[in-house]
Parts: sequence; C-alpha cells; structure tokens
Amino acid sequence: MAKSILSLPILCLLLLLSFNSGGLLKLANGQTISCFKQGKTWCVAKPSSNDTALVSSINFACSQLGTLGFSCNLIQENGICYYPNTIINHASVVMNNYYQAFGRHIWDCDFGASALITVSDPSYGSCLYPSVL
Repeated sequence: MAKSILSLPILCLLLLLSFNSGGLLKLANGQTISCFKQGKTWCVAKPSSNDTALVSSINFACSQLGTLGFSCNLIQENGICYYPNTIINHASVVMNNYYQAFGRHIWDCDFGASALITVSDPSYGSCLYPSVL
C-alpha cells in the first residue's frame, strides 16, 4: 500500500489556495471532509489594511447588501456593532455580512486583498458575526 505524503492540513491549504469554495475535500471513496471545524468561517478586515481601502470596502459591501434588503445600520451610531468605533471594526462587520450573504466563497472575502477568512468567531458582546445569513 502506498504511503500518503500529504497530511490533511496541507491538503486543506492546497484546496484553499486553489480557490475552491467551502473548504471541503472530496475523497476517492466519496467521503467529504471539511477543512474547517463545523464548516464555520468568517470574513474580517486584515489588520495591515489601510483606512482608504477599508472605507471603500465598507461602501461597496453596504451598497451590495442593500440590494438584498440588508442594512448597515449595525455599524452606525447606536448600532449594536458601532463600538469600538474604528474603521477596521466596521469593515470587518460588513465584510463578514457580505461574505455570508453572497455564498461564503473565497472570492467573497477579498475586498482588494484587504480581508481574510478566519475560523475563529470574531463576535464580541452583543455584536454577533453570523456564520451563515
């Protein structure tokens, strides 16, 4: 019997780099393995992103979410995700809502390379980041 030279984490990394959606591996025997715990992923702003790119991402995501009937009121003053009142926080909230609403594909969490996918829930206090919309 041939020995496997790739581990599951390396296969998952290769899968993610191939721009496959969902982070699922389909094995030859038909079994499907998720690269993410329970398949939950979130999209957040990269800490290294500049404010100009993040503001542009907020505007884009909010305009697109509006076409689906979603509102960005949660990042406006008195919204449940307003605090901390930072551009990176507000961008993370709306980037994730866009990512969830448009299918959770890798390309739905790019925003000009200013976002990244995480398997750690970024929710805090009463500001809950959905893992599925």
